[in-house]
Amino acid sequence: MRHKKILAVGASVIIMSENLKSQVVTQGVQRSPNRAMLRAVGFQDADFTKAIVGIANGYSTITPCNMGINQLAQRAEVAVKTAGAMPQMFGTITISDGISMGTEGMKYSLVSREVIADSIETACTGQSMDGVLAIGGCDKNMPGAMIAIARMNIPAVFVYGGTIKPGHYNGKDLTVVSSFEAVGQHSAKKIDDSELLEIERRACPGAGSCGGMYTANTMSSAFEALGMSLPYSSTMAAEDAEKADSTEKSAHVLVEAIRKQLLPRQIITRKSIENAISVIMAVGGSTNAVLHFLAIANAAGIELALDDFEAVRARVPVLCDLKPSGQYVATDLHKAGGIPQVMKMLLAHGLIHGDCLTISGQTIAETLANIPEEPSANQDVIRPWNNPMYAQGHLAILKGNLATEGAVAKITGIKKATISGPARVFESEESCLDAILAKKINPGDVIVIRYEGPKGGPGMREMLAPTSAIIGAGLGDAVGLITDGRFSGGTYGMVVGHVAPEAAVGGAIALVHEGDTITIDANSRSLQLHVSDEELAQRHANWQAPPPRYTTGVLAKYAKLVSSSSLGAVTDLNLF
Repeated sequence: MRHKKILAVGASVIIMSENLKSQVVTQGVQRSPNRAMLRAVGFQDADFTKAIVGIANGYSTITPCNMGINQLAQRAEVAVKTAGAMPQMFGTITISDGISMGTEGMKYSLVSREVIADSIETACTGQSMDGVLAIGGCDKNMPGAMIAIARMNIPAVFVYGGTIKPGHYNGKDLTVVSSFEAVGQHSAKKIDDSELLEIERRACPGAGSCGGMYTANTMSSAFEALGMSLPYSSTMAAEDAEKADSTEKSAHVLVEAIRKQLLPRQIITRKSIENAISVIMAVGGSTNAVLHFLAIANAAGIELALDDFEAVRARVPVLCDLKPSGQYVATDLHKAGGIPQVMKMLLAHGLIHGDCLTISGQTIAETLANIPEEPSANQDVIRPWNNPMYAQGHLAILKGNLATEGAVAKITGIKKATISGPARVFESEESCLDAILAKKINPGDVIVIRYEGPKGGPGMREMLAPTSAIIGAGLGDAVGLITDGRFSGGTYGMVVGHVAPEAAVGGAIALVHEGDTITIDANSRSLQLHVSDEELAQRHANWQAPPPRYTTGVLAKYAKLVSSSSLGAVTDLNLF
């Protein structure tokens, strides 16, 4: 906890303490040669006594998720000045998961979470900023920013760049996942070349993050529940005026938090993380949220384990009918009452902690005071409490001899809770996709994609291409898939990811032979390879770790440092 902050600017020293929350005392500032550089970026005489607010701007034209963010950053910059502080804008990177999906570039996606966290920490701490407003869009922007915020523990707010509006074709809403599934449909000769092209043309009509309850919208919703983003902000469309208005309000709230020294670790607590996990379950969110909240908890110094997600899953129903396994998109959820409506239902039934603080200084209960306990009857995106989509949460933690540390499965939207069949083993995502498109996968098969874990990939790629091809081919209820890699938030079906220990460190997934029987059982939450312990021990004795795929650069550094997925795939765990 920061009881006193000292900002060194050349010869000047600015002190901000608990007793001086809204003012600063300067020493030697008139003699500081470094004030000249601050003048060059817009500081006037009176500005040297104001709080410095970093604006971590995730703008880029790499992806539609982030291409509207610069306007939000500029709106925040003006708002920070209006609120009496001085903004300093800097950029952060992004990788487009949707564009890099199915390519070698996807290995950089999860890595970018750490790069984003490190860059925000470096800029804010290196420039002695008093607070930070982080704006992000694509999947890793959000956890990357929150990891940095939890590490630094300076007043902060997260602003989501906003969701994309759905595309439309033949009377149906489209998302980016529609185009991936269309490839499988085309391969299965269910659609022709013309229809495939029309779906691809219309799936992503403008700016904003992928429209279903995929990873970006899952994490934005979770951060609203966590208390680190403003109410309703997580489901706003990127192109709507209310998104810019909410960004301006976020800036004012942040400056007030700096005056009050309301710090992230007062907001990000064990109880508020449980609130976030409850909302993730209620909205049917992405499996990636498990990985990211383990990492955020690590950065905040909070104990959190895979079993904690299972405990929440057992008591929280799925209330929202959202893609990928449901009908609606995030903009529909917004119109139906958004995350505040979902949270009020959970609060009314004792499933979130109402006493947790938010960035506004209010508690969750105070924030939700005027929200009805039941959703409007004029919509069916959010189900009434007595008629949920599913009685229990959808993100199950599976364990067994194939995943002694655990694995994560999304168990909604499937017709069969158990599958047992012969293993079809692939050493990479690409080889698996080739087999699916060549119709070499049969009903009853259990696909194994390995050496795609945090170390083995490296980078733990998402398997959206093969899982979407399975769905498109009509095999979603007939084929199982397990991997030490990840899944897109757009994935559904009988799929199990984050298998740990991973293949690259000798986990049991590395020991599976073609034709071995594997059972995935969502009911008993087990993942079992039907091979004796003695045979597995013999296979392990004969196993050799493959050489590193990369020996220089960021992927090599990542592979060297990264922890197990069961610990969040973080790179700063027990470094010393």
